[in-house]
Amino acid sequence: MSNPWERQDHAAMARQLGAVRVAAEPEARARLAELLGVVFRLRDENGCPWDRKQTLDSMARHLMEEAAETLEAIAEQDAAHVAEELGDVLMNVLLMARIGQDQGRFSLSDVAAGIATKLVRRHPHVFGDVSAEDADAALASWDASKRAERAQQGGRSSALEGVPSGLPALAASDALGRKAAAAGFDWPDATGALDKLREEVDELHEAVADGDAAAMQHELGDVLFSAVNVARKTGLDPELALGRCMQRFRRRFAHLEQTLGERLKHAPLDEMERLWRQAARAEVASAAASEARDPACDEGTPRGPGSGPGPGPGPGPGPGPDAGPDAGPDPAGGSPPQAAQQTDPPTT
Repeated sequence: MSNPWERQDHAAMARQLGAVRVAAEPEARARLAELLGVVFRLRDENGCPWDRKQTLDSMARHLMEEAAETLEAIAEQDAAHVAEELGDVLMNVLLMARIGQDQGRFSLSDVAAGIATKLVRRHPHVFGDVSAEDADAALASWDASKRAERAQQGGRSSALEGVPSGLPALAASDALGRKAAAAGFDWPDATGALDKLREEVDELHEAVADGDAAAMQHELGDVLFSAVNVARKTGLDPELALGRCMQRFRRRFAHLEQTLGERLKHAPLDEMERLWRQAARAEVASAAASEARDPACDEGTPRGPGSGPGPGPGPGPGPGPDAGPDAGPDPAGGSPPQAAQQTDPPTT
């Protein structure tokens, strides 16, 4: 048998290296084999009626739900929950592969071999002679390999094609922005994206003032798309940012519910705002205590008591993330009307 290292057979090299790495992880190998055994058993003739009834079509929805629950767990920064949800996603993938095999359409081997081959092909800077000094260069190498594949296949011509129609609008917006940027349509830095966001917010204010529903929908879409571009230019994941924003909203709203009870519907706005600030300060204190115990774990730390959504439908952004302890809630939920009248002009 010829030596793949002498032939520069990069796919074979990857398989050999992978085999060595897997051999050094006996626990992971055993657990994966155990999971495969469980999934195969569920699909056996005398297995689980529900699992045996499933098809690729019926499992598609479950895969999306598990992926969404994984995103939620990541936003919560709960490691145990993330591991659990990743397991659910993996189980769904393995079950769908088994269904494909039972139907004679494809097997788990086809799935694994296909992605392994694609990864080797799309990483010429790892398994070939291309050089990539940083993550941006690596992504450019990936995109170049992908374009070359499509050209050989006579595939899509637009740089924006290839964004799945089933993606949620937020994720699709991020994907479109990235593809446009890869084609050269982008700002040099985050400043341009922020300026565009300010411009779109101003236009939304004008549409709201005019009471034009169609214009409001148009401009709101522009604001949301521009905000996603700001996330991309600052290296942030908009889905994760919004998910953590919603987590903060849930926690702070729960504080209002627990404190006010049935009075919540009729409580004065100034009292709700005071309780909201109280919940925000408690989060900051808790985060500071966590950092003191583990200084390395600072991801996702609340940036200030004024950051995050507030209780009312205020007219626009309020105090920014550097606002002081008495600052009111900010853009995602706005401040109560009384407090909103005293906020700064719209900011990003």
